[in-house]
Amino acid sequence: MTGIGDDPFVAAVKPLVDAMGGEMLPPGEAGADDVVLSWEGVDVVAVRLPQLADSLDHILAALERRQGKPLADLDRKAKQEVVRILEARGAFSVRHGVETVASALGVSRFTVYNYLNREKGA
Repeated sequence: MTGIGDDPFVAAVKPLVDAMGGEMLPPGEAGADDVVLSWEGVDVVAVRLPQLADSLDHILAALERRQGKPLADLDRKAKQEVVRILEARGAFSVRHGVETVASALGVSRFTVYNYLNREKGA
């Protein structure tokens, strides 16, 4: 990130990019799928967004940090809440999303589907 690290705009957007699991790079290194952010007509930083599967891992890690313990150690109610949050964030539209979440929660795919169905029925 040479040359962009001291820019106040970069400092302002860094927490958002970090929360998304993105990567910041100089605008000149941007690829076709990267998003170049400009400020006052000047390209300041490029953001490389993570692949969806990587995003799910990033979201799971953030939820685990927020809980302060492994997701598998949560009680049933807390696991149901995690599934609700993940559904709202689109986690189950990712290929193998249910399997990934089930593994992180230490439950079966069937249990994750039950949590999802419980939400829809409530």
